[in-house]
Amino acid sequence: MDILLVDDSKTMRMLVQRALRQAGYRDLVVGEAENGADALEKLSSVRPKLVLSDWNMPVMSGIDFLRKVREGKNTVPFGFITSEASKEIKDMAMGEGASFLITKPFSPEQVQDALEPILGAR
Repeated sequence: MDILLVDDSKTMRMLVQRALRQAGYRDLVVGEAENGADALEKLSSVRPKLVLSDWNMPVMSGIDFLRKVREGKNTVPFGFITSEASKEIKDMAMGEGASFLITKPFSPEQVQDALEPILGAR
C-alpha cells in the first residue's frame, strides 16, 4: 500500500482518489479507512508511504489518530485534507507531526504540491 486514505465520507475518499489520479499519481495503491480507529488498526499490518486523513471523523478524529501514530513512534509522513482552515488547526497539526494540511475544496495541483516532496514528481 502506498497511501492510507482516512475519511468517514466514501464520497470524499473517491474525490481524493480522483485528485490523486489527476495529479499524476495513477499507479499508487490506495487503502481506505473510515476513521482514525479503523486506520490505526490497519497501520498495525501495513506500512504506507503516506497517510492522508480528514480531521473531523466519528470514533477517532484525525488529530487523535495522528497523536496515536506518533505515540507509537511511527514516522510515516502524514497529511490532512480537511475543511478546517484556521491557523490554530494548522499549527496544531504541524506541531503534532503532520507534513501538510490541504483545505477543502482542493485542486489536483494542491494535492500534487503537497505530495511531491514526499512521493516525488509524477
